[in-house]
Amino acid sequence: MESISFNYDASLVTLSILVAFFSSFVALDISSRLAAASGPNQLRWIISGAAVMGLGIWAMHFIAMLAFHLSVAVSYNLPLVFLSIIPALVSSGIAFYLISTPAATRLHLFSGAFFIGMGAIAMHYLGMASMDLGADISYDPILYLLSVGMAFATSIVALSRLFYLREMQGFHWKKAASAALMSMGIAGFHYTAMEAAIFSPTIHHVSKGVALEDGKSIGYGIGTGILIILLLALGSIRIDKKLLAQREESERKFQTVIESAHDAIIVADQFGTIVHWNHGAKMIFGYEKEEVLGLDIEMIVPGRFKNVLPKGIQGYHLSKIEDVAGKIIEVTGVRKNGDEFPLEMSLSTWQTDEGTFFSSIIRDVTERKQSEEKINSLVYLDPLTGLPNRRLFHERLDQALNEAAEKENIFSLLYLDLDHFKLINDTFGHSIGDQLLVEATERLQRHATQEDLIARLGGDEFILLLPHAGRKKAANLARGLLKSFEEPFHFNGEEMFVSLSIGISRYPEDGKDQETLIKNADLALYRTKDIGRNGFHFHTSEMNEIVIRKSKLASSLRTGLENGEFVILYQPQIDLKTEKIIGVEALVRWNHPKLGTISPAEFIPLAEETGSIIPIGEYVLRKACQQSKAWQDAGLPPFRVAINISARQFTQTNLAETVKSALEESGLSPQYLELELTESIIQGSKSSIATMQELKKMGIHLSIDDFGTGYSSLSYLKLFPIDSLKIDQYFTRNIQVDSKDAALVDTIIRMGHNLNLNVIAEGVETAEQLDFLKSRLCDQAQGYYFNKPLPAEEISKIYCQKKSEYALS
Repeated sequence: MESISFNYDASLVTLSILVAFFSSFVALDISSRLAAASGPNQLRWIISGAAVMGLGIWAMHFIAMLAFHLSVAVSYNLPLVFLSIIPALVSSGIAFYLISTPAATRLHLFSGAFFIGMGAIAMHYLGMASMDLGADISYDPILYLLSVGMAFATSIVALSRLFYLREMQGFHWKKAASAALMSMGIAGFHYTAMEAAIFSPTIHHVSKGVALEDGKSIGYGIGTGILIILLLALGSIRIDKKLLAQREESERKFQTVIESAHDAIIVADQFGTIVHWNHGAKMIFGYEKEEVLGLDIEMIVPGRFKNVLPKGIQGYHLSKIEDVAGKIIEVTGVRKNGDEFPLEMSLSTWQTDEGTFFSSIIRDVTERKQSEEKINSLVYLDPLTGLPNRRLFHERLDQALNEAAEKENIFSLLYLDLDHFKLINDTFGHSIGDQLLVEATERLQRHATQEDLIARLGGDEFILLLPHAGRKKAANLARGLLKSFEEPFHFNGEEMFVSLSIGISRYPEDGKDQETLIKNADLALYRTKDIGRNGFHFHTSEMNEIVIRKSKLASSLRTGLENGEFVILYQPQIDLKTEKIIGVEALVRWNHPKLGTISPAEFIPLAEETGSIIPIGEYVLRKACQQSKAWQDAGLPPFRVAINISARQFTQTNLAETVKSALEESGLSPQYLELELTESIIQGSKSSIATMQELKKMGIHLSIDDFGTGYSSLSYLKLFPIDSLKIDQYFTRNIQVDSKDAALVDTIIRMGHNLNLNVIAEGVETAEQLDFLKSRLCDQAQGYYFNKPLPAEEISKIYCQKKSEYALS
């Protein structure tokens, strides 16, 4: 039997090597794409690389089989032919999986090469087994082992080239040389293995395979098809590279923008792990990028807020419901040094193949918050005391009214005023007054709870809002406040006693709106002041009547003067040694046509408030001077007429001119005019001395009225040109019932005499009071015991009566 001979088709051999080269080159290109990919993209490139390289190796092998021509007929077992593709694909998949790892050791390289070589050998010998021909195939041992060695060597070379050239982008001679080396190794393995085959003819062989009539055409078809696939794959790689380059360019631009931003831009994955940290984040939080990448995003918030951000991120990841995405929220952040600060955060999310990511744009709003607080302080807080001002109080009161109306709550308002605060300002100066307000605020705050609201309305006026406070709670707080002011204030080494006056209104009993509640608390405050200050009163309906009456009286004061409703009465002043009349005090009275006689205690304070006291005081001055001169012209012995000067009159710059004018108009000699000044008028005023000296130069007699009721130092007794002291009637009336008042009267008399001052006691009503004053050598007295205030004609009768109770001098 003739031996079987064989030869090769040179064109198909060349085509097979060309297919091996292109598949190797494309595989190297895919390896570079694989190095830049991650997640699902990485798996896609592993599969693509396995398909390209596996199909390329198989196609090279099959074309090479078709290039092998035997002298006997050959058919193929197609199932085995296609089954031989699987080892090529699996071994190529192993190769690309290994190069997808960040680093490969020698163990990885050799173990991978072993499996890849085994796959190549399996592919080849499955292909050989698919040949159905009238011959038995055996193998030359030496060439067989050589082919196996070449398979493993080629696998090591291919795997190392795929790994070490994976970072190389685009065409490079190293890549082309490596592809050529890989293709020569693959071709060398195949053709060496073919050379190892020994074909022994068999007798009576029946072919069961599929005969390929035109193997050359099939080879060219497969080669052309595979090359087209490789070219498409290469084109796809080039497109992907271009897209990647564009994306990287965009990312670089994006990174430039991000890194130049002053705001912190932080990106976290769906598990809350920080994956990006820009320069702005470093400047705001103090961490370098390397310190935070891979850490949990909860590190940027204080410990008490731990798990808030991660839970929110995981909640969105599971539900896809965006609670805060796209919104700006304000939270508290914490810096590396532990300092907490307010921050403003804007969140957004996006989906990628790698999962869900969350970006946070964070801005440090510390300065803005400080500015807002400063503006709020200017708008809503009193700059001196730091208390809420009128504006903020009205806003809080409005909230309290709405809540009370909705929940049927009750609350109380306490309107407070420091007694005689103006006197303190005038005496000690506004700086001391400001210090007093600050310390008074501290005392008020000590008695208020966190729930209460204290506000300064202006000047020395404060108001307290007591939520859920009825009459009992409001009264208890008022008592506590009054008690706290029993302790003296200390300024510049001096003690100063200041009391409080408080008015209280309640919701809803005293009003259901702001204006009514505040007005009624104010009415209650003025009621407290009217009856002596240093106390508190609740609002009552009678107070409204008082206000209505005061309003009527205030509006009638000027018209009353114009209509002649004011009259002047005169109360005699008695010399206690001779019991003779030595002068009179002019006292104004108001006979209202509808309301009857109005007490001076009621209308004088009103006149002071409204300013009507100035024309009324001038009217009394001129009428009294005219009357005194009329008495003298009628033949009565000349005596002094005393006239009270109000605080507002005294502070006028033209008081001396007014007095001089009144004297000149009436013709009365200045020595018969006495002006009575209260302590509050003259103390603390630098202009007081000049005004008094000017009056004294005119020859006018000056006296201090209501002596002992003021708060100032006694030093003015030696500084001011005073002639007389008038003891207030309060002390005189209590001589017999209060030993302290008796001692005080005795002290005033002694002090006056020691200073060469005349002393006159007001309010003498009993013989016992008169005896006490005589025993203490008081100079003069006046009161109902002698005479009540009388019309001018009655004074004339007293002087004209020969048998008067008081003899004329």
